[in-house]
Amino acid sequence: MDAKTNPPLSSATERASSGTALITGASSGIGYEFALLFAREGYDLILVARNRSALTTLAARCEEEHGVHVEICVKDLSVQAAPEELFEELDRRKVAVDVLVNDAGFAMQGPFVQDDIAPLLDMLQVNIIALTHLTRLFLPGMIERGAGRILNMASIGSFMPGPLMAAYFASKAFVLSLSEALANELHGTGVTVTALCPGPTRTKFAHRARLTGCKAFRGSLMEPADVAQEGFVALMKGKQVLITGRKFRWQMFPTPLIPRRLLAYFARQYHETAAAENAMHAEAEDWSTAVDAPHALRP
Repeated sequence: MDAKTNPPLSSATERASSGTALITGASSGIGYEFALLFAREGYDLILVARNRSALTTLAARCEEEHGVHVEICVKDLSVQAAPEELFEELDRRKVAVDVLVNDAGFAMQGPFVQDDIAPLLDMLQVNIIALTHLTRLFLPGMIERGAGRILNMASIGSFMPGPLMAAYFASKAFVLSLSEALANELHGTGVTVTALCPGPTRTKFAHRARLTGCKAFRGSLMEPADVAQEGFVALMKGKQVLITGRKFRWQMFPTPLIPRRLLAYFARQYHETAAAENAMHAEAEDWSTAVDAPHALRP
């Protein structure tokens, strides 16, 4: 945990704070925009990501423009111990987190059978395990204080199967289900849980997932600032689920009525790229050769 030059978050100051917001994945994209929004609304910040330079620059901007206190925490949430380390550091200094924004996450594109196992498990660790772990760690304090807000980053992919992004779509289905269940369990406690479900957005997400050439990211994209703004309003209202953007809300409206096999077909069309298609055909040919000539299996 890197404290900035300002007093620590747990100390009393003359400036009245709206509370403290912890934001994961804050170094870029939607998480970056959330940090700016919370700072503008007077929240002190704990910014979590792997990129120290980006976090430092963002922290300086929030402090200079909005006069809030910011701490940065350089953590890789694909490491199993990271959530516990973060929580213990804040708990030791008696820092209460009023808002938890679980924004960190990434995707992989391609046939599941060809996914490299290590990054696949890292993705599930970040998208599911770290999110669940952080929520479980910070939730009791919120309940004890009778107030708190949690925003979990889901996706429009939460509502359907996603061929060629199978594990990513499944991870986001988990996030949506968990968030809705917790919202029900926490009714009357003063703590709310919001699942934010954006569609394709103009961030580094598509480049990292090798999705820039697919249909989903060739059309009109939402801006991360707009996604964060809609998510912030939904969070503050205690809304349980929000699909961002009128376009995507209309697109997703008939989803419950469409057969799941058909949803899978449409999802594949939107996320298929020439590279993925060629790789899938090559894999099929390899297996076909192996069946016809068992001794021709690849080493």
